[in-house]
Amino acid sequence: MNRIVLGAVAALLLVSAGMFWWQGRAATEVGAPLPDMAAADDDDPETEAPLPTADGRGLRGAALPSANEATREERRFNRLDRDLDGKITRNELLSTRVRDFRKLDVDGNNLLSFEEWAVRTSNRFKGADGDGDRALTRQEFASTKPKPSQEPRCNCRSDREPAD
Repeated sequence: MNRIVLGAVAALLLVSAGMFWWQGRAATEVGAPLPDMAAADDDDPETEAPLPTADGRGLRGAALPSANEATREERRFNRLDRDLDGKITRNELLSTRVRDFRKLDVDGNNLLSFEEWAVRTSNRFKGADGDGDRALTRQEFASTKPKPSQEPRCNCRSDREPAD
């Protein structure tokens, strides 16, 4: 009985040591640049590089990116608030959907009936069903994937001035 307990404890210790060794391996980046080592004497404090201050002065390397104050929700709110009064009205919220609604409302009565929606969906299904068997294969279904928009997803500009 003692041999079984001793063997179980030894196996547990080996597994634990293996886990620590496996998780503790350092991953190095291939082709990473070497750190900039100053040729300063460690005993001479005047030749050591100064530590950066709290406001960022004394940092070496690329400039820090400027912080964007607006969060994702604030930017989304600002996009919908058309008159910039700090409130989103029902009309402002629905204004982003008008174009898509107009495409579905074929008779132009500002009412979207089930038939109008179903006709659009049915036509899309018929267009994707290449062999006309009233069922979509994986390849036919893949053809219904929405086309990527040509517009950029952000208002990024490449001509921004670098931060001082």
